[in-house]
Amino acid sequence: MKNLKTVVLHNSEVAAGYYRMKILAPGYVSHAAPGQFVMLRIQQLNQPLLRRPFGIFRVGTMPAECNELPQREFVELIYKVVGSGTALMSSLQSGDCVELLGPLGSGFSIAPQVENHLLVGGGIGLVPLYMLAEQLSKNGAQVRLLMGGRTRDDILCITEFERLGVETYVATDDGSLGEAGLVTNVLQRQLEHFPDAAVYACGPNAMLAAVRNICCVAGAPLQVSLEALMACGVGACLGCVVPGKNHAEAHPDYLCTCRQGPVFCAEDLAWPTQDGQHEK
Repeated sequence: MKNLKTVVLHNSEVAAGYYRMKILAPGYVSHAAPGQFVMLRIQQLNQPLLRRPFGIFRVGTMPAECNELPQREFVELIYKVVGSGTALMSSLQSGDCVELLGPLGSGFSIAPQVENHLLVGGGIGLVPLYMLAEQLSKNGAQVRLLMGGRTRDDILCITEFERLGVETYVATDDGSLGEAGLVTNVLQRQLEHFPDAAVYACGPNAMLAAVRNICCVAGAPLQVSLEALMACGVGACLGCVVPGKNHAEAHPDYLCTCRQGPVFCAEDLAWPTQDGQHEK
């Protein structure tokens, strides 16, 4: 984990309301793992006061500025403008200063004996899946990305996954791209074809709960990357806890998303039932 005072290399809109930011980040290429995140703050601004968490989309290197210097390492974030903090981020340009704390959290675990892997992303939930797809592809695994969104504007960076050799399947609520309907319908069909597959998912909580139910019926192992509001990102404030599998009012069992997650085995979490309670 490093706290960097660094600069933005590039920041641009890639779809309506979605932005992609490249940040100078020495040391990240060898340390960032699929599923980890960073805490970001815009330097010299008091608002927003706290850093904001963002999943790592990609890390890489750029050519050195001159022959005597090392290559420049970078981290890429993809984010959606949803409030004042992300609106300020969208106005940043090359050379603007930011503070970056990371890499943070526990990422995905890959079972080497599994041949087929299904990656399920909803909207901005594709972000932690790219580095996972990259690593799986390098290992020679069969990787399929199932991407869902409300409209075509919510489907991002599909071409980049395809360049890795990943098969991609798209579902949108309005049918404006791919098939009309929910991405969970695509997952059900894929698990019928590949019952031995491992599943990895990131997206809205309702989607994750539906994915978990499908995987339970199919007997497929599932890891989920949770989206949570965070104040510190290192487990000190306990503001991002979620109920664990043994949680009860008499015996609380909370897990810290930023430190023990954001990636969890689905079986380690308590999942909400229709009455708003949590399964035991």
